[in-house]
Amino acid sequence: MAWLFVLGAAIIEVFWVVGLKHSDSFLDWSGTVAAIILSFYFIVKACEKLPAGTVYAVFTGSGAAAIVLVDYLVFEAAFSWQQLVFIGLIITGVIGIKVTTEEQEEPAHAEKGE
Repeated sequence: MAWLFVLGAAIIEVFWVVGLKHSDSFLDWSGTVAAIILSFYFIVKACEKLPAGTVYAVFTGSGAAAIVLVDYLVFEAAFSWQQLVFIGLIITGVIGIKVTTEEQEEPAHAEKGE
C-alpha cells in the first residue's frame, strides 16, 4: 500500500508542477495548492512504512521523468535521444529501489497510540 502512496504522489506532482507554470487565476492556484498538499500527504503516508530516503528518491525521480514526458507530449517541448536514455536510467533506478526495499510490517497486536 505504501508504494501506491508514492505512485499517487508522483502522479499528482505532475499536476502541481504544471499548475505552477500555467496557473493564472485564483481557481487555478487553488487547484495547484490542493495538489501540492495532497501530494505531500501521500509522501507522509508512504514514509510511515518505507524509509524516507527511498520514498523521496522514488518520488522525485519518477515525478521528474513523468514531467519531462508530459512536457514533450503535451506542451511540445524539445526532446532528444539523450534525454530518453537518462529518463530510462531514472526509471530503472526507481524500479531497482522498489524491488530492493521492504515495507515495514506493523505487529498484528499493535494499536495506534501505544
